[in-house]
Amino acid sequence: MTTISTPEAVEKQSCAMCANAFEVGLFDPNAAHGAMLPRVWDTDTLLRSVSWLRLKNAEGRNIYIRPAGEHSLSLIDDASIQVIERLKSEGFAPAVVLETSPGNFQAWLRHGQILPKPLSTFAARLLASRFGGDLASADWRHYGRLAGFTNRKDKHRRTDGTFPYVRLHEATGAVYSKAIAFLAELKGLYEAEKSKLPLPASLRRRSLCLSNLKSIEDFRAKPIYGGDQTRVDLAYAVYALAHGVSENEARNTLASRDLTHKGDRKRQEEYIDRTIKKARERIGDNCKG
Repeated sequence: MTTISTPEAVEKQSCAMCANAFEVGLFDPNAAHGAMLPRVWDTDTLLRSVSWLRLKNAEGRNIYIRPAGEHSLSLIDDASIQVIERLKSEGFAPAVVLETSPGNFQAWLRHGQILPKPLSTFAARLLASRFGGDLASADWRHYGRLAGFTNRKDKHRRTDGTFPYVRLHEATGAVYSKAIAFLAELKGLYEAEKSKLPLPASLRRRSLCLSNLKSIEDFRAKPIYGGDQTRVDLAYAVYALAHGVSENEARNTLASRDLTHKGDRKRQEEYIDRTIKKARERIGDNCKG
């Protein structure tokens, strides 16, 4: 990929996301309070603010972006290059592709119509399930990276103290070719889940295809979590509950590792309770109305 300037990368990405306004988040991983500094800007204001964003990035803040309000996009996070190629080959070519750190990608898919919040979260979950994205990041308003700025996570710090840039690989802004068919399927699955009715046979077969479930060991092996078992537990719980694993089974799985550092039995159970509660909030039990 040809290297482009930060202002050009920001302009290309924001135009390809086709939103009227953006929420830009400046996250300081070292701040005890008020870690996220939010801004709501139109595209012109965003482009005029690139120099200020670069300054804040140099001071240690990570720069994120998402559409403001309801929108027509879904973010697939923590994707490999193989996932990006699979998206394209199956008719889900992204509108934006970013390499957020070496070998790790984010893809924004453009549906061609604005989705209400609950359906947008459902779409993000379904796409993450189908293509192998991070389910813990699958919701209607998750932040993605903004191209042209450095990824300031400590695990990406190079030996010389520098950080990798978030690189813009593609910014077509195009609606993926399978959008009409996918949205029809999405709405059928969503309505069936909301009403708790049995799925039609055609959708049931598709749903079963999504149920080749990962184990918690798959999550523990993911380098993205950096060995942080609390993050692993939450990511697995989100994934498991979103795929219909019973709460009791998910709890037993979370208890499969040594939790004695959490305290006595009561404190261990409280930790599992909190993890399950957070997982249910993430997957949108409160988004089904």
